This record gives sequence, structure tokens and C-alpha cells, in this order.
Amino acid sequence: MTAPTRLRAEHLSEAMGLTIREPRLSWTPPAGTVRQAAYRITAGNGWDTGRVESAESGGIPYSGPALDSRSRFEWRVRTWNIDPAGTETASGWSEPMSVELGLLHASDWTAQWIGPGDEDVPAPGERPGWALTKTFTLQTAPEQARAYATAHGIYELFINGRRVGDQQLTPGSTSYNTTLQVQAHDVTGLLREGVNTIRAVLTDGWYRGSFGYTRDADTYGTHTALLAQLELESGAGSQVIGTDATWQVTATEITSADLMAGQRVDFRSDDAGRAPAGGTAPGPRPAVVRPGRVDALAGPLAPPTRVTRELTPVSITRLPNGNQVVDFGQNIHGWIRLTQLGAPGDIVTLEYAEALGADSDATRDHLRPHNFRSPGAYLDAGQVDTVISSGAPGEVFEPRHTTHGFQYVSVQGLRRDLHPEDVTGCLVRTDLERIGTFRCSDERLNTLHDIAEWSFLGNSCEVPTDCPQREKAGWTGDWQLFVPAAAYLYDVTGFSRKWLRDVRADQWQNGVIANISPSAGPAVTSADFMGFTNGSAGWGDAIVMVPWELYLATGDASILAENFDAMKRWLGFVRTSAETRRHPARAAAHPTPAPHEQCLWDTGFHFGEWMEPDGPEPDLFAARSADNGIVATAYYRHTTDLMARIVSVLGRHDEAAELAELSGRIRDAWETEYLGPDGRVTQPSQANCVRALAFGLVGPDRRAGVTAQLAELIRDAGTHLGTGFLATPYLLPVLADNGELDLAYQLLMQDTEPSWLAMVDRGATTVWELWNGIDAAGTAHQSLNHYSKGAVVTFLHRYTAGLRQAPGSAGWERIIIEPRPGAGLASASTSHLGPRGLIQVEWAVAEGAASPGKQHDAGLTLTATIPAGTTAEVLLPGEPAVVVGPGIHTFVAATGGDAAKPELMRSTL
Repeated sequence: MTAPTRLRAEHLSEAMGLTIREPRLSWTPPAGTVRQAAYRITAGNGWDTGRVESAESGGIPYSGPALDSRSRFEWRVRTWNIDPAGTETASGWSEPMSVELGLLHASDWTAQWIGPGDEDVPAPGERPGWALTKTFTLQTAPEQARAYATAHGIYELFINGRRVGDQQLTPGSTSYNTTLQVQAHDVTGLLREGVNTIRAVLTDGWYRGSFGYTRDADTYGTHTALLAQLELESGAGSQVIGTDATWQVTATEITSADLMAGQRVDFRSDDAGRAPAGGTAPGPRPAVVRPGRVDALAGPLAPPTRVTRELTPVSITRLPNGNQVVDFGQNIHGWIRLTQLGAPGDIVTLEYAEALGADSDATRDHLRPHNFRSPGAYLDAGQVDTVISSGAPGEVFEPRHTTHGFQYVSVQGLRRDLHPEDVTGCLVRTDLERIGTFRCSDERLNTLHDIAEWSFLGNSCEVPTDCPQREKAGWTGDWQLFVPAAAYLYDVTGFSRKWLRDVRADQWQNGVIANISPSAGPAVTSADFMGFTNGSAGWGDAIVMVPWELYLATGDASILAENFDAMKRWLGFVRTSAETRRHPARAAAHPTPAPHEQCLWDTGFHFGEWMEPDGPEPDLFAARSADNGIVATAYYRHTTDLMARIVSVLGRHDEAAELAELSGRIRDAWETEYLGPDGRVTQPSQANCVRALAFGLVGPDRRAGVTAQLAELIRDAGTHLGTGFLATPYLLPVLADNGELDLAYQLLMQDTEPSWLAMVDRGATTVWELWNGIDAAGTAHQSLNHYSKGAVVTFLHRYTAGLRQAPGSAGWERIIIEPRPGAGLASASTSHLGPRGLIQVEWAVAEGAASPGKQHDAGLTLTATIPAGTTAEVLLPGEPAVVVGPGIHTFVAATGGDAAKPELMRSTL
């Protein structure tokens, strides 16, 4: 008997240490379900819902005995399901899921914040790691033990020499001024009768290390600190061991650690009770009690960060200069594990890089950021580790207090030859569940999909980052562009909710959304000398666009509700800017504003399209006074339109009508200002035409003219794309939806620069920031791991394979299956594990029926798997729609335009 699967609490598969009193539960209905009629949840704490008549399988609030700090329950669910014959049957019981709450109240904490007392703090990038240690005696081994820990900095926790858990970079990246995550661990098995030692290693991390493009340091404070509490239960009673002044501080082998600069380790220094093999380390001293809040502590919203994959080198090359270049064959985010450290006292340096220079050694030159405070100068690229061996057997270097973006590592100063088993590449990211796939008959397109996916994996450590080497920053614009693709391929719900919590915390009082979250908070970002760059169209709009995409993916309207106030404040800022300010050039030309100008957002700083292949070099200071109204007003319209839909979902129907009316006025204003009498966009660019069509900025009678203008611009560019950052995800869908499917495929398959396949053909393993990230001469430019341009894979899912949600659907309740093949493709397949279960679509053309010049003369066979509670509208070329429900369905259709009705060959479960 089948049973529900994929039990979740607050979208998490691991619900340890939650700080939510009424967690929401969800599950995937059993295989073979047509429709769920009812469910029953039971839990070990006595909660029993009884039979509940409902088709819902998500967002079910816990309603059992009141939960408080440390409460724990195991829950399971069974469902009553309608089968294909219309008969109701009861499922088996699911496997249980454990949910445990953390510490909810400030009074739960008896531990104190403590630190190393390092009053003479070295410069950023030169600061060492410290160990904070407590030894204690237990009369008996505990029956239950929990460790709760967090830090101002990055910490690792050890009990009796064994590392606690497998999470990395704890407590993680958040806006520390408002939220500091606490990790909760079951450590029962690590403690013993007699003498025990708990030890934490503490380094700068996000709290005070250098960070981002500008390498700012001390973002949240100037001193690292630890807060840890060990709670033990046994037959003899309970015991709490918390951080306080009785803990001891010692030096560690980490002589410096910084997220940007790298990590240095000298194994000759040791704090584990043995005399140092070389050098001198200060002796133990009492920890210093530090001031610190406990009211900002929070449990997890996102899965933890882990080493999720290990890579073996594809080659190791000894260069004439003695360096050994390790190539992992894949650009990743993380670090290496090195087991060959050389002779005692040898200094081994590791330079991490995405590319090789002309000398075949690793190069970091293209990753050096501008020094905005010294025009024309550049900052160091960082990404350098060093290790000195003590010669002890089994010594391993794994720098877990820094991270790097790299494919290559230049190993310098190691006289012995490295072998593949000596070095391992560790992919470090938030441990997101994969829920989507794509494959087709063209291997270059498969590679394109792979590199987009790898680019996301390398930018999903704690928060959605722009790049994993030069900045590691949670740029809002990047995530709003890529989140539709990411949410299809991975479960990013908790990951994004965590990030959105920081976006809300970092919002300015006037409604401006900061460009980057987490950040130091509105007081700092608004006063920064680059603060004027915040509040840009396409970046600030992420506070509306990202929650909306998560709602579409999950059907969970609470995501909209928890961000709604921030959305309204952002839209209020935009509307006020549009209604009260005019661009000086427009005001000078026409002192009296036209009525439609009240709906033009043409003032303030905007990044604009950003990085168009034929555009000018970006100039942030010039953009401060530029007129980017054609872009900003487009986003004003789009965000207002989304807000009208959002308030409808939330049941605020009066507001929906008002917002729909405003959205219509903005659309009319854009068309009045930026569309000429001939029906063409007056500031002609591919990006502006794409936005006009994608955001509904022109009426139905004008779409054909703008489409023709877009096609003309593309062909005038030699059938190359000309979009930069913002418009690229919409380019191919806009063409396909407006009668230019063939042109869309021509752009997709273009393999000369600028194009996606030029990246593939030049050996990219992740998506580049620039279209010429590796130029024709093989020289690297800027970041080689920026996922934004990889958003094109959504076209592969929705158009090539043909799976998309129906308009008005959320949580994949209603879907449309409509393959739109092109470019001679003979087959494609995709899958998505949605809230109701697995959706699969696979189509193939009879062998020999596809060619670049003539597409699918014979026939197309399509097989679709539809999960419980889902209806699918199947649209095949030239044929009437067929609506099907749950089950496995196969269709055969002629595709040459004849009127033969598609034949439903079988529909089985």
C-alpha cells in the first residue's frame, strides 16, 4: 500500500531547532492518487486531527498541544484518496518526521556571550582563529543532550575531539543586526561518563571579516564572540553548561581566516594540550564576557550549508616554475582538501582561480575589484590559502573558515608531486533538494543547461549570490532574474524565505530596497558613499517579484503575506518618486508636465539594462543623473501589475481594483512616452523591445510592430542577441509568444559571440558575467560564474520540453503541456517535483523525421505523467486541446499541420 511521502515542516526536511510555535506541515500525496479526499495526522505528543475532509496537502498548521522551547514531536500522515475508478481508498501511514523546537525565550539562555579578548585586533584578512574550551565531568553519560550555538563570526563546535554535525560556515549569513541563526544539535552520542571537553573554533566570517566588492570589514562589529549552551538530561536530573568566563581561550593553528582573502594555517601551533612543534603560541587564558543580544536569535528557515559533492582532479600539471596546477574540470564554490602537505616547516601556498593565464598558471587578475575610493586602482582578488605542516601523521588541510570560487588551484612550494588522491575539491552550498531536470537530443543545449545549473550551485551558499569569488553578495537583481529557473530545478523555498527576511530587515525607512542583502542595515547602507546606487528599478523590484515566483512554485500564499508590508513600502517609494519628481532634462524641455508624466519613473539612480554587449562601459556615477525612465517605468508597471495579483490572492479585492487601474495608467504613460506614431519603440534596443512585450507595455494592436522591430534589431546584429542583464531571461519567450519561434531558436543555437553557445564552445563550466567572459584569444574577463544569463534554461523547460503552469495556477495545480520544438531537435524531456508530486514530459520525433531545414514531418510521440490533484491541458501543433488528469498519458500526433486528431493511446497509473 502506498503512503504519503516528502513530509516537510516549514518547507524543511530537517526541522531541528525551529523557533516557530505552529509550524506548517506538508506532504506529497501517494503515487496513484487522482484526488485526495481527506487526511489524518497523528503525533507522538497526543495530537490527532482525526479525519479531515480536505484536498490540501500543504500549509497545514500544527494544532496539537501547545509547543514551547525544546518541544519535540514526531508526526505522520495518512490520506484517503480517490483512485481512477472513483473509489475512495485509505493510504498507508507515512514514515514519521521529527520536529523539534529550539530556545524561544531570552530567559532560556543562561549562557553568556564570550570572546577571546583580542583588544589589539589585526587588520582584516590577518586575524587569527581562536579556540574557546570548557572541560567538565559527568557522573554518568546523559540520556539526552542538546547543543545550541551561534556566534559573531564563523564557529565550529567539537565535543571530545569530534566535530558536532556536518554543517559548514555556521551560524550562516544573515543581517546580523536583526537576525542571528542558532544551530541546534543532538549531541547525546558524543558525551560520556567522566571528563568531557567542548571546544569551539571562532573566526571572523561575515560578522567582521572583509566582504563584497568593496572589501568592507567590521560590518556588524569589531570583536568575535560565541554563545553556546549544552543541555543534558539523565536519570540524575538536568544540567546546563553554557559559555561564560570560566571557558579558556587558546590560539589555534588558524593564523588568519577571511572569507575573501583566504585562510592560513600553521600546524606547528596547537591548542589541543600538546606542546607546539614549532613557533610559540600564547598559553590558555580566561574568556572575556562580551555584550550581546539574545532577542535576535532565530532557528532555521533554510536547509543547512554542507559539502554536498566532492570532485577529483581531471589533471595535475607541474609547470617550469615549480607550481602544480590542479584542474577539477568544473568551476565550483568551496575549498579543497589537501592530504599531501610536504615536509615539516614548508610553506605551501594555494591560489584558487577560475582561469589560466598565458603562462598556463592560475590567474586571478580578472577578479580584482575596482577601488572606488582610489579611481583607476584595483583591490587584491584574494582567494589564497597557505598551510605549514608540522609533519604529524594524518595531517589534512581543509580551510573551512573561508570559501573560494575556482576550477583551478595553483599549488606552490610543494616539492613532492601531487596525485589525484591527494587533493579533493569540495562543493560547499546550501543543501537544496533537486526537483527538476531537462535533457534533449542536442548535447550542446544539454551542456548549456548543465553550466547554468552548476552556476546556481556555486552561488547558493547561504544566500543567492551574484558570484562566488569577487563579491559573494546577495544582489537582489540577480535573484529576481534567476529564481523562476532555480525554483523549477531546486526546492529554494526556505532558502529564499531566509534571504527575504534579510531583504525586509535591510529596507530603508522610505521604502528603498537595498541592492544587497544581507547588509549592515539601512543606517549604514543609506549613509555609505555608494548609497545612491540603492533603489534601482529591476533590483528593488525583487521584493515583489521573488515572493510572487515562490508563490507560483509552491501555492503558499503565506510567502506573499509575510513580505506584503515591504512590497507596499517599495511600491510607495516608486510611486512617490514618479508622482513628485521629473528628470531635469524633461523639465527643461517642457516646463509644464504632460498629464501622463505623473506615471513616469525617470529620476534617481538606475543600473538600467546593464552590461549590454554593444553598450558603453558601466559608469555608476554618470548613471546617477541619467534618464533611465524607459527601463524604470517598465518595472513600475510590472511591479504594480504583480501587486494587483498579489492582493487578489490575499483577499484584498478593493486594493486589487485600485492597483489594476494604476497599472493601466502606467502602461498608457509608457506607451505615450516611449512608443512613436509608427508603433516602434523610440529608444530602440533589443532590451527595450523585449520589456515592451514581456511586461505588456503596448496594446494588442501594437505588439506586431514592436515584435517586427525586435526581430529587425536582432537580424541587424547578425542574428545575435543584444540584451544585457535585465531583459535576457525574457528574450526567447517573447519571440516565441509573438510569432518568431524560429528566430528564438536561431538565437539559442547561435555559437558566435555574443551567445550562450559561444560560452559552451569556449569550455565554460558555469555561466559568465559577460558574454565574452573568455574572449576569442582565451583571456578571462570579470566573473566566470554569474548565473543570471543562465535564466535562458526556463525557455528549455517551458518551450522546448513544453511544461509550464497554466495562467492563474499556483503550486502546479493546473499545467499546460505544449512542446514547441525547433532547431532540428528530435527529442526532449523534463520533470518537476511539485507540491502534488512528480510531473514528467517526454517527447520524441520518429527517427529521421527531424532536420534543420524541415521539422518533424512524420510524427511526435509525447508521454506525460500527471500527479494527484492536477489537470493538464495538452496542446500539440495544429490540434485541439486535450485535458487530462492524474496518470500516465501517451499521445501520438502528426506535426505537419494536418487535421488528424491526436490519439490518446493509453492512460494508466
